[in-house]
Amino acid sequence: QVQLVESGGGLVQPGGSLRLSCAASGKVFSIRAMGWYRQAPGKERELVAAITSGGKTNYADSVKGRFTISRDNAKNTVYLQMNSLKPEDTAVYYCNMGDFYGGDYWGKGTLVTVSS
Repeated sequence: QVQLVESGGGLVQPGGSLRLSCAASGKVFSIRAMGWYRQAPGKERELVAAITSGGKTNYADSVKGRFTISRDNAKNTVYLQMNSLKPEDTAVYYCNMGDFYGGDYWGKGTLVTVSS
């Protein structure tokens, strides 16, 4: 069993920054990729950013240049540095992890609210 625990969400003013963290624990083997998704009220869940075990990154167009994903392989942890936040970034952010055995795991989510 794999557990993903997110942290770092909260309330921030427009233009501000937040850093999300997601730590994987349990039977974690051969992580293929880790990433962040988000879901705003009334909208579908969407990919925000992802990073492979080799360090290749992928970003949604809406966050390019503002968000940075990184990972610490030794700690099985992925981070999302979010800068220049906008009200439209408000959403529940979910951590996702895929492994080479077909496993696909999700965290419970952390709420990010961007508002003045």
